[in-house]
Amino acid sequence: MRNFETRSRREQPALPPIKITEDESRRLSSLANSTMELFPRVAQFLARELERATVTEENDLRGVIRMGSKVTYRDDETGASREIVLVYPHEANIELSRISILTPVGAALIGLSVGQRIEFETPDTRTRGLTVLAVSE
Repeated sequence: MRNFETRSRREQPALPPIKITEDESRRLSSLANSTMELFPRVAQFLARELERATVTEENDLRGVIRMGSKVTYRDDETGASREIVLVYPHEANIELSRISILTPVGAALIGLSVGQRIEFETPDTRTRGLTVLAVSE
């Protein structure tokens, strides 16, 4: 219990601003709601990210991570970089580096742009930080 109390009292890092289209926001909100019982932690995280996102026009999203984007990010703990494609769950394939939006990494990346950094909690409750290095469609 003490460990939880300490963690919950810690100040949370400021979250970077994110952008998303109205259509993607609607689709991803529906996905988060429909998977809340199966994947409660990541579905809640995705829902929170969508709630705080700025909904914008399609032409205002150049360089922003969207569904289908190819993303290069750096794991801030290890310094290792990785290139992935952000996809819907049915398209996910770890061997092809196609990462589902319903993973902590996928939910953390949506709406970010190059140079932005985000911290999020992993399934084993560790805090992990990622920095976006490149985005293409």
